[in-house]
Amino acid sequence: MASANTSWSEEDFSCSICLDVFSSPVTTPCGHNFCRTCVTKFWDEQVKYKCPVCNQIFDTKPDPPVNTLLSQLAAQFRTTVRVKEQPCVEPAEVPCDFCTGTQQKAVKSCLVCFTSYCQTHLEPHQRVARLQKHRLVEPMDRLEDRMCKKHDRLLELFCQTEQVCVCQFCTESDHKSHPVVPLKEEYEVKTAQLGKIEAEVPQMIQERKQKIKEIKDRVELSNKDADREIAIGGQVFTALIGCVEKGRDEFNQTVQEELKSTEKQAEDLIKELEQEIEDLTNRCSEVKQLSHTKDHLHFLQTFRSLKDPSPTRDWTTVEVRPPSYVGILRRSLDQLEETLNMEMKKLRDDAVDRVQQYEVDVTLDPDTAHPSLILSEDGKQVHHGGVRKVLPDNPKRFTNDISVLTRQSFSSGRFYFEVQVKDKTNGLLGVVRESIDRKGGTKWTPETGYWTLQYNRGWLLFSDNPDVCLPLRAELQKVGVFVDYDEGVVSFYDVEARVHIYSATGCTFIEPLYPFLCPGSRDYEGNNSAPLIISPVNQTD
Repeated sequence: MASANTSWSEEDFSCSICLDVFSSPVTTPCGHNFCRTCVTKFWDEQVKYKCPVCNQIFDTKPDPPVNTLLSQLAAQFRTTVRVKEQPCVEPAEVPCDFCTGTQQKAVKSCLVCFTSYCQTHLEPHQRVARLQKHRLVEPMDRLEDRMCKKHDRLLELFCQTEQVCVCQFCTESDHKSHPVVPLKEEYEVKTAQLGKIEAEVPQMIQERKQKIKEIKDRVELSNKDADREIAIGGQVFTALIGCVEKGRDEFNQTVQEELKSTEKQAEDLIKELEQEIEDLTNRCSEVKQLSHTKDHLHFLQTFRSLKDPSPTRDWTTVEVRPPSYVGILRRSLDQLEETLNMEMKKLRDDAVDRVQQYEVDVTLDPDTAHPSLILSEDGKQVHHGGVRKVLPDNPKRFTNDISVLTRQSFSSGRFYFEVQVKDKTNGLLGVVRESIDRKGGTKWTPETGYWTLQYNRGWLLFSDNPDVCLPLRAELQKVGVFVDYDEGVVSFYDVEARVHIYSATGCTFIEPLYPFLCPGSRDYEGNNSAPLIISPVNQTD
């Protein structure tokens, strides 16, 4: 095939409809050439089938074949002749739907054709009378999505009731009674909301990053606590195992010694018996030999020389008794129990020592104290005064429960304090959350914000629903209260006995906690008038 004549112009190979180089060119019965897609679309929009150039009328819609020669020449022309350069479509611009080569920027969109046109391909809408009636708007992408599926009209309004975009016809039918606004107006409202969200999101992200850090820090702290506890527990159990093994070895040694003593006794008795047997055998031989002598003189002389028999033991009462191992085991177990008790006491002491390191210095807040309570000047003691004072109304003050809080509150970490309850007949102490009801008679339970230990000369209980009754080993002198806010644990200790009393676990703390003291009422005889005293750790009463 001869090469394309490079002297030919682009117009020689351009479709008169799309004005671009032919793509699958076809020839009409009147001899004019067009892109198959262009001429087919042109005829679809006409009432009569005619040539776009000479206006020759065709009785039926033609179906012209592709002009093979012209198609080859057009393809070769594309590779040998540079098509007139035009600026490409920018990413934010709408491309022309008719451009088959390099897509150009659309200048208008047709709401009837659902097509966007560049300046060149818009020409028929400006020239053809019927196309001039089409509604042209500023370029829009995805035109089908911008049209009402029901009324085939542009979505120009926003229904505030159903929060959907609607056309003008929708406001006269399905959305007739709904408030509607132009899209631009709703866009501005939503943009303002989006701006608020956009401003809030970084703060939310930062809060969550901080929460992640807190969680990671908590896990790291938990790992350290776990390592420390494992190390301490390992030492304790190693010591306990050592005690048990030592007791076992001592028991085995004692049993072996008893066995050896029995064996030694048996060996000595056997030797003695064997010696007697030997002596008796020798005497028996001498007697037998003498009995065969017929010489009277010799017999008598020899008989006189016979030794008197050695004294022998009465073996009928002699026996070897096996040792009583039951007594040995009993004594070993008693010794082991004593040793283990000592180790357990050391362990309990260590447990109390570990929580005491979180001691905090707290003082009582007079603004929260019930009118019948009397506080010391240093804020460390409180007792029932027997008379209800007239005090200014204060929302922080207890008016029904004879109680008082400390000035200090805690919202994280661990803290510990001790309260002397010596000479008290009853009372309560513990921690409460900030929002407790200070005016009514609320039941004191964790659900209502109270984690308290109630004590009496005869019993102890943790206030809950139901209450948890606890053993009272001896008269309480001082109670230690330990709180791990982050882990949700509240624990109580008998400080003097170095004994753990009770722990409330799995607690959820979402607000500040305050140490809480309730010294209880005193009767007419003055009983229970002793104060509750916040004492420093390790102070001797």
